[in-house]
Amino acid sequence: MQETNNENAQARCNGLHDAQFQQPYVDVDEWRNEPERHRYIHGGFEGNDTKFSFYFPSKEGYEGRFFQPVYPVQGSENAAQSQTEGVDNKIGFAISNGAYLVETNMGGMSPDATLVYRASAAVAQYSRVKAAELYGPHRPYGYIYGGSGGGYKTISFMENTTGVWDGAVPFVIGTPMAIPNVFTARVHAMRILKDKFPAIIDALEPGGSGDMYAGLNEEERNALEEVTRLGFPPKAWFAYKEIGDGALTVLAPAVMQMDTTFFEDFWKLPGYLGTDPESSAARARLRFKSVITEVIRPQKQGAAHDKSVNMGVDEAWKMLTETEGNVPSFRLDSVPTGEVYVDGAFIHVMSGEAAGEKIPLGQLNGDIVTIGSAFGFFPSAQSLGKIKPGDEILLDNSDYLAIQTYHRHQVPTRDYQVWDQFRDDNGEPLYPQRAFLVGPIIANGGAGSIQSGRYEGKMIVVQTLMDESAFPWQADWYRTKVKEALGDALDDQFRLWFVDHALHVDNSSNNSLDGLHIVSYIPALHQALRDLSAWVERGITPPASTSYEVVDGQVVVPSSAAERKGIQPIISLKVGGSERAEISIGQAVSFKAEVEAPPSTGKIVAAHWDFEGEATFPVEAVISYVNEEGSEAIIEATYVFTKPGTYFPVLRAASNREGNSDNLYTQVLNIGRVRVVVK
Repeated sequence: MQETNNENAQARCNGLHDAQFQQPYVDVDEWRNEPERHRYIHGGFEGNDTKFSFYFPSKEGYEGRFFQPVYPVQGSENAAQSQTEGVDNKIGFAISNGAYLVETNMGGMSPDATLVYRASAAVAQYSRVKAAELYGPHRPYGYIYGGSGGGYKTISFMENTTGVWDGAVPFVIGTPMAIPNVFTARVHAMRILKDKFPAIIDALEPGGSGDMYAGLNEEERNALEEVTRLGFPPKAWFAYKEIGDGALTVLAPAVMQMDTTFFEDFWKLPGYLGTDPESSAARARLRFKSVITEVIRPQKQGAAHDKSVNMGVDEAWKMLTETEGNVPSFRLDSVPTGEVYVDGAFIHVMSGEAAGEKIPLGQLNGDIVTIGSAFGFFPSAQSLGKIKPGDEILLDNSDYLAIQTYHRHQVPTRDYQVWDQFRDDNGEPLYPQRAFLVGPIIANGGAGSIQSGRYEGKMIVVQTLMDESAFPWQADWYRTKVKEALGDALDDQFRLWFVDHALHVDNSSNNSLDGLHIVSYIPALHQALRDLSAWVERGITPPASTSYEVVDGQVVVPSSAAERKGIQPIISLKVGGSERAEISIGQAVSFKAEVEAPPSTGKIVAAHWDFEGEATFPVEAVISYVNEEGSEAIIEATYVFTKPGTYFPVLRAASNREGNSDNLYTQVLNIGRVRVVVK
């Protein structure tokens, strides 16, 4: 097995002398006007699959630096070309901040896990060669940033190289134990609590009871407590329908390949949930035999969407699912009745020419089953073509049910305190343990190493407090590793900023989620890159790390901006002096918000109201500043509701370091919510 410890990894590379990257070439060199005027240079390295794209500003706008986004999976050196709108415009952000942008496919898919950082280092160093040709002799400062799987890579790049990048902004990061455990625990809770989420969400909303466990039976309470103590932020349940199982259908087959006997042991050996006949897993198990009566082949579709540009932290895993142009569905002679749990199920072909094929089940619509996708298990078009009417199949969700409690059998070292719930008083695991931990293997395979906390340069980590996929405490786990390495010098090289009311997704236009619960953290990420460059280049100390505690797996922050620190403004919103008001139709109701930016982080520059849940924030707020700096403000409004119902009015406000309301890239956002019941 490949080493997963940095101490045993190869010597730190600098990208200059790597034998695989000595013959760069350029195949495109041209000026482009969109999304900003820039010189686009594309190329690669002879002898391997590494590709790159450089986006250079004009000489007049260049300030001697580059930004290099690191994506969760290898695949595209042109992802930024599909993200050119508003605050998500990576090319525009870089150019507007005197930088050129560097992108690479990180060498493409390869069994050599170290290639991701070696290829990226070589690309970064070659970008300096081209920059010197364009702007004259100099060494550009270099900064990398990446989230989720790209966060693993960003940290790995910093820890395994020297002299390549001067700083990094990893964001929404996990630990070596995150995969698949954050997803298994989440899906286990979602299956058991599927009918209870409306009540859970209402309890957590402003003016709610605050008791999300009210009305739950023992099994439901245990499932909710388990995932909460493991780190899932409860307020993120508002999006339970949209977040689904995330990347678990992709990760499940990877676990099957590594831990081949688990999925049988789960249903046979003592100590596993599947052996309890009264468990919800046993009750939900589906093993239904049927016969295909018709193979339905859709009409040929148009050109397939190029998924190589799906590089965001919440969608990059979709690149790993294989799809064919004409995927059939099957009509069956019989289907299971009643309440059927088909999530993550497989179609096992039991007879005929395609016997032995294992096909992910998409949906069960009446007597028709569609095909889903999961990396490593999507059959080829040729294999699907062998399936004929009369073939026997088995619909089976056993594997997916089993993996939902896999985290119980993956108890790591004691520095992962959220797993203490699965240890007895003597520190021994409560459940049978597998022979090895899958998480570190997956993390090492994707990033080339396991986080150690030892790096050169400076780093600012941006983590969200409602992250449903990279639980917030995981950033604190990495902070402790950096603290072990740096000791009292921690603040000289490291910052950790938490952003509230933000999920895992890293774009500002996720159409499946409303802006009434969340804000984009991209402006905070951009500000972190600006602060990082000022820290490295001019010695300007960035704002302090967020003040917080980790309590039973949850990151708890102070309520005031001055105490919380970081860079996000805080909004304390009240309706009639409380979080909840009950009024009559036509009755005027008053709102008052106190908005405060943390010390030395700028001015409140914008605020908008959304009273009736339109998610468009149509009403511009009047900002009354409390202090000369504009970092504290009072915002008031009066509104009349004309229809009965329960409303959650929202105030969204933004701060900007320079007090510039026109710089869309760095308007750091937050929201405040209250409840109004109109009778």
